[in-house]
Amino acid sequence: MAALLLLLVVSSLSFASIDSVQCTPESHSHVHIVYLGHNNGLTPSLTTRFHLQLLSRVFAELDEARQAILYSYSYGFSGFAALLNSTQATTLSESEEVISVFRSRMLQLHTTRSWDFMGLSLHLQMEQPSSQMHLKYGDDVIVGILDTGVWPESKSFRDDSHLGPIPSSWRGTCVGGQQFDPATACNRKLIGARYYLAGIESELGPINTTGGTEYRSPRDRVGHGTHTASTAVGAVSPNASYFGGLGRGVARGGAPRARLAVYKVCWFKDLTGRCSDADILAAFDDALHDGVHVISASLGSSPPLAPLFATSTEVGSFHAMQLGVSTVFSAGNDGPDAAMVQNVSPWGITVAASTIDRRFPTVIALGNNASVVGDGFIVKDMEMPLVESSSVFADGTCSFDQLVNRTAASGKIVLCFSTIGMVSSEGAALAVYAGGGSGVIFADTSSRKSNQDNFLPTVHVNLRQGTKILNYIQSRSRQRPTVHISASRTVVGKTPAPAIAYFSSRGPSSISPNILKPDITAPGVNILAAWPPKSSPTVLPLDKRSTEWNFDTGTSMSCPHVSGIVAILKSVHPTWSPAAVKSALMTTAYVHDDTSDAMLAGGTMKAADAFDTGAGHVDPLRALDPGLVYDADARDHVRYLCGLGYTEAQVRQMVLPSPALNTSCAGAGMPYGVSDLNYPAIVLAELGAAATVKRTVTNVGLRRDAVYHATVVSPQGARVAVWPPALVFSPRCAKAEYYVTVTPAKLSRGRYDFGEIVWSDGYHRVRTPLVVRVTNLPDAGAQSTDEDGTADHPHAA
Repeated sequence: MAALLLLLVVSSLSFASIDSVQCTPESHSHVHIVYLGHNNGLTPSLTTRFHLQLLSRVFAELDEARQAILYSYSYGFSGFAALLNSTQATTLSESEEVISVFRSRMLQLHTTRSWDFMGLSLHLQMEQPSSQMHLKYGDDVIVGILDTGVWPESKSFRDDSHLGPIPSSWRGTCVGGQQFDPATACNRKLIGARYYLAGIESELGPINTTGGTEYRSPRDRVGHGTHTASTAVGAVSPNASYFGGLGRGVARGGAPRARLAVYKVCWFKDLTGRCSDADILAAFDDALHDGVHVISASLGSSPPLAPLFATSTEVGSFHAMQLGVSTVFSAGNDGPDAAMVQNVSPWGITVAASTIDRRFPTVIALGNNASVVGDGFIVKDMEMPLVESSSVFADGTCSFDQLVNRTAASGKIVLCFSTIGMVSSEGAALAVYAGGGSGVIFADTSSRKSNQDNFLPTVHVNLRQGTKILNYIQSRSRQRPTVHISASRTVVGKTPAPAIAYFSSRGPSSISPNILKPDITAPGVNILAAWPPKSSPTVLPLDKRSTEWNFDTGTSMSCPHVSGIVAILKSVHPTWSPAAVKSALMTTAYVHDDTSDAMLAGGTMKAADAFDTGAGHVDPLRALDPGLVYDADARDHVRYLCGLGYTEAQVRQMVLPSPALNTSCAGAGMPYGVSDLNYPAIVLAELGAAATVKRTVTNVGLRRDAVYHATVVSPQGARVAVWPPALVFSPRCAKAEYYVTVTPAKLSRGRYDFGEIVWSDGYHRVRTPLVVRVTNLPDAGAQSTDEDGTADHPHAA
C-alpha cells in the first residue's frame, strides 16, 4: 500500500517548573524542539533574538548557540529547533518560559471517480430553501500542502487565466532550487512553494541528489505530494487514466478553483520517505505567515503516549486553529487493530479511509475452462504457465528468504496466499520477481482484498477463489497448468460502497479517549491523481515505467479529499471558524453504504462503528448547509487546557490573548472535564455513575426562526436523557444549550457501546455520535426518561 501517512517514533516531554542553569554540552546531540506558546505580538526579529538568548543559557558561548539553532519559529507561534544533548534539553524544559521540549523525530512515508461518488459533480448548484447556493469550488481559498513537494508541469497545476490574480492576502513566496525555476514553476494556480532540509540533514546527513535521486528544491521526487495536491485542489483535466485505460475520466481536485501552496517537508532517503518534526513545524510557521486558509498534512505520529503538544502536528495545528486556519490530517494506516489512530488532537480534522464504488475486475481463465474474477491493474492480456507457491518457496510463503527454486517460477504466474506467513501482496510480487516469475495471483480474505500496483502484474482474489485455482493446479499432475489473465476493466456503481478500508487506523484515541477519533472518513482506496513522470508508479528503482496519473491508496489519499471539501466550505462560508467547519463535516456525515445497509469495517467482517468511521462518511453537499454547528472559541480552549492539567501561566502562553478573555483556570468555569469540550461527538470512556455533559449549538441555517427536536438512540450499556427536548432559535437568539445525562444500565466489561443524538427541524438532520464504556454500575436507580430518550425536566450542568 503506497499512501503517505508518516509514522513518528516515541519522544519525551517535560513541563516548565524552575529557572534553568547553564550546563556543559555533552556529545550525542539531537534535534529538539522547544515550544514556548504564542509569540506575544513580537516581531520575528525580536522573537528570534529571544530564542537565541534562551538557548544561550545552555551553551558556554553565544556563537555555539547560534550554530546549534536550526529554526526560529516566530509567526504562528513561538519556539525553536536546535541541536541539543539530553542534559541541555532537560535544563531548557525546566525554564518557566517553556511549555514543552521534545525530540524531533524522523517520520516515514506510508502511504476521479471519488468526487462524483460523493455527489460533488462539476457545474453543480445546490438547491436551498428560499434561495440557491452556488458552489464556488474553493474560489481564492489557499490550501497549503505539507508533503513531498510538487511536479509543477502536471496538468493539475497549470496556469489558468480564469482564476484571476493571486489573492491580495497572499504573503508567501516561490523558492527556487534544483530543477525548479520560480519564473516557470509558479503561476496563478501554484502560487507558492518552499522546502525544508535543516532538520532531516542534521539527523541523517545530506540529501543525495545525484542522478535525480532527489531534488534540492520543492520539486517532487516521491510522487506523493503531487498526488495529494491534485486530489485536493487539482485543475480539471479531461481524459486522465492509468496507462491509457484504467479509471479513464475527468481528473480534478475537490476545490479546482482554489490556489495551491506547497511546503516540501518529506524527502526520498534510503528508499523511503523521511520527514523531520523540526522541518514540519517550520513549514507550519511559514504557512501561517503566508496566509493559507487550509493546511493538508498526510502525515502523523505513531499512536501517542505522551501528553499533547509533544509533536509538530499538535503544536502547529493548535496555533493554526487560533488563527482561523483549518488543519486536516490522515488517521494512519495501522488498522484494523484498535487504538492505533494518529493525529488525535481535538483541533485537527482526522480522516479515516474508505472505498468508492469503482473496481477493476480482471478475468482469470484456467486451462480447464473454469474462470474466476479478481481485481487488478492489468493493462494487457497475459497467457502463461501457472504454479503454486510451494513449488518455488521452501515453505510456500512467497517471501525472499524462502526462495529456493527459480526455475519453477521463471516465466510463470505464481499463486500466493496471504494467510501463509501473512505475506503482503507487495512482498509476494517482489519475491516472485526475484525468482524470475512473470506475475502473481494473490489470495487474501475478502475484507482485506484490494488492488495495488506491485510492479509485477498482480491479480487479487479472495481465499475461496484462490483455493479453486490451487485445486486446479494440483489436479494437473500430468499436464502443465496454464492461465489466461485478461486486461482489467473499469466498472462503476456495481460494488456496495463506502466501506472502511481494512488498513485505516481505528480509535479510540490512545491519550484522549473522550475525544472521538477519527473524526470522519473519505475515499482513500485506489485514488487516481497526478504523478511525476520521472517517478515510476511504485517508486522502486527497478521499475522504469512512467505515467502522469497513478493510483494510490491510504489515509494519505482520504486526507486531501477532506481538505478540498474544507476549501469549498471556506469559500462559501468565509467567516466560519475551524471548529464550525469540522462540526459541519461531522454532523452531516452518513453511516450507510449506497445500498442503505450499514457501512462495513474492512478487515473485521462487522458493521463499522464510530471508532472506524468517526462521525461517518463525509457528505460535501450537506456540509454546506448543516443547520446547526458546534462552535468553540478561546474560552473553550482555555477550559480544555485547564482540564488537561496545564497551569494558568502555561495557558496564557498558549492561547492568543484578547481583551475580554479570562485565561484563569479558576475563572474558566471549573471543574471542567475533557468531555465538556464543545465537540460534535460525545464520548464517555469511563462511565461509573450518571454523568451530564453540556453542548452549545449555533443556528447557521438560512431560516433564523427554527425549532429543532431531539431523537436519541441510547448505547446498549446506558440510558440517555436530553434536556431540553426541543431547541428554539430566532433572529435574536442563534445559540442554544442542551444537556445530555448518561446513566449506566449494564456493565460493558471494557466494551464500548454506540448511540446517537439527532436534532432535526424537518429539513436538516444534525447527528452527534454518542460513545459510552460502562466501568461500574451505580447503586441507585437512574432517572426515568421518555421513550425517545428526552428527559421530562432539566438537568444540572
